[in-house]
Amino acid sequence: MLIRMDPNSSEPLFAQLAAAVRGAAARGEVRAGERLPGARDLADSLGLNVHTVLRGYQQLRDEGLVELRRGRGAVLTTQASDGLAALREAVTEVASQARRLGLTTDELVDLIRTEYQ
Repeated sequence: MLIRMDPNSSEPLFAQLAAAVRGAAARGEVRAGERLPGARDLADSLGLNVHTVLRGYQQLRDEGLVELRRGRGAVLTTQASDGLAALREAVTEVASQARRLGLTTDELVDLIRTEYQ
């Protein structure tokens, strides 16, 4: 799992970390039951304060995506790996609706691009 941080972003570093873990889980780079890097190790490798990493992990815990276990660290839950499947299901439904409405692929992509930004 590769985590990139942008210190110039308006998004807080802990939120960037949480988003990176969510994305890695959605892409299948980490799976349910896998341990995430230890907070100290990850903080050292990213040049962050350990409390920033812990805050990111706590955000993921609050969302039900990781379990924080004393002595075992942060472990990904099954809910975290289910995210991409739910998104694919939603995209399938959106594509079906777009076809029913007569939208072209380009029109649908433009609509999604506009909403995503």
